[in-house]
Amino acid sequence: MSLNGKTVFITGSTRGIGRAIALRCARDGANIIVTGKSKDPHPKLAGTLDSVAAEVVACGGQALTVQLDVRRDDEVNAAMELAADKFGGIDILVNNASAISLTSTLDTTMKKFDLMMSVNARAAFSCSRAALPYLLKSDHPHILNMSPPLSLDSKWFKDFMAYTYAKFGMSMCTLGMAAEFKDRGVAINSLWPKTTIDTDAVRVHFPDHIVRSSRTTAIVADAAYEILTMQSFSSGNFYIDEDVLRNAGISDFASYSVDPSIEPYMDLYIDV
Repeated sequence: MSLNGKTVFITGSTRGIGRAIALRCARDGANIIVTGKSKDPHPKLAGTLDSVAAEVVACGGQALTVQLDVRRDDEVNAAMELAADKFGGIDILVNNASAISLTSTLDTTMKKFDLMMSVNARAAFSCSRAALPYLLKSDHPHILNMSPPLSLDSKWFKDFMAYTYAKFGMSMCTLGMAAEFKDRGVAINSLWPKTTIDTDAVRVHFPDHIVRSSRTTAIVADAAYEILTMQSFSSGNFYIDEDVLRNAGISDFASYSVDPSIEPYMDLYIDV
């Protein structure tokens, strides 16, 4: 199916994976709610609300920019209402905004802990809760959380307990809400990359050789598009980008590689 005319609300869409998903959906003629904290250009990071909105329009979509701090409930609720008023409803919510600190317990300040919990777990719940009254009126309602498959293997907790706690909180929203809203027709799923992705976060937290062995944001965007355009109802899944695309008939992933000559580096929470 096509996303033409569908309204897609994406948190954290001024750069990285959120921007890539916005542009992929816009190619169908979707209405994109571009959100983020960056109204003015950042000295080191590319992408602002206006620059991504212009790209959305150039791709064939419509754009509404909303300066949004996902930690503030009043801003979240107002953003959802603004989006619904502008485009007549909301069809899809992508909870993409994220905060990361790959630090041990003793090296994680409570300020960083609160930031990760607020931007990851709490915001996924808050944004979903605010969007659901509109999604329940849609003929194609979907929430997609950019969060990993759940695992109780201690190796994912021992080195960066707080980050795992916060990201798994998003995944628990998928697990619980998918069951809660299954009978009401809302598809709620998670998507996670098999490999590290060339984003600002990876460049900051990983060494250069991992960045060079990463894939581009396009692979996650293409996988998200496949999920969001599925004809049959499917909910409560923890999708991996490469698996989604293989099921769609894609077998060559070299075009997604930052450096195709280097073996892709597996992301966190991926068991190989």
